[in-house]
Amino acid sequence: MTVHPKVSPASDPTKSDHVVPRARVPEDRVVPEATVARLAVYLRVLGEVAATGSETVSSEDLASAAGVNSAKLRKDLSYIGSNGTRGVGYEVSRLMRQIERVLGLTQRHAVAVVGVGNLGHALAGYSGFSGRGFPLCALFDVDPDLVGIRVNGIVVEHTDRIGEVCAQRGVTIGVIATPGAAAQSVCDQLVAAGVRSILNFAPVVLQVPEQVEVRKVDLAVEMQILSFHVARRHGEFAARNGSAVPARAVGPR
Repeated sequence: MTVHPKVSPASDPTKSDHVVPRARVPEDRVVPEATVARLAVYLRVLGEVAATGSETVSSEDLASAAGVNSAKLRKDLSYIGSNGTRGVGYEVSRLMRQIERVLGLTQRHAVAVVGVGNLGHALAGYSGFSGRGFPLCALFDVDPDLVGIRVNGIVVEHTDRIGEVCAQRGVTIGVIATPGAAAQSVCDQLVAAGVRSILNFAPVVLQVPEQVEVRKVDLAVEMQILSFHVARRHGEFAARNGSAVPARAVGPR
């Protein structure tokens, strides 16, 4: 079996003179990965809007709350066949259903976390997963002091039981929060158990079969990206002010 590394790190329709038909989107239409990420943000914002009792939201308000401009929002929503109505905007409940369908959230996904250290323990205690259709149903570790205890009501099992437990509980998403050295072995066990979606917090690139999707979350890399943007803004500020360093950093002449 071949394996490969996978790392998954016009006009405004709401201002037209008529109601724009809601197009049916072909099932095989490719939605860009960046758009998928933003759809998840739009869904969160829409949930917050729905919680206030509002039934509609304008493209401007939705875009602003999601941190994008209106043009990008409309382009993203065009991929799922969603168009607004002049003077009304988007119907919140309908748009939520459309996004949920595209994101595959019409069914619940059972989640297993492997590695119940500080990060794994925090993930296990996060109530937001279940509320958004990702109930935590299994925990695994190798530490004898952790195996057998309950975290958020779930008994921590030994990693030797990954295959058995994941099959019994219908796990579809595995979260790896182990040290890097153990991550590939854990990944192999999850894949052998039929898990086809993996969220990896370990600082390694996992080797997986073609049909397995991996999303890697590397907090150090995210910090480095933030550092880049800070440095770039500092450089732009210095360039505008005719100096490569802040004036206070210049020594006596």
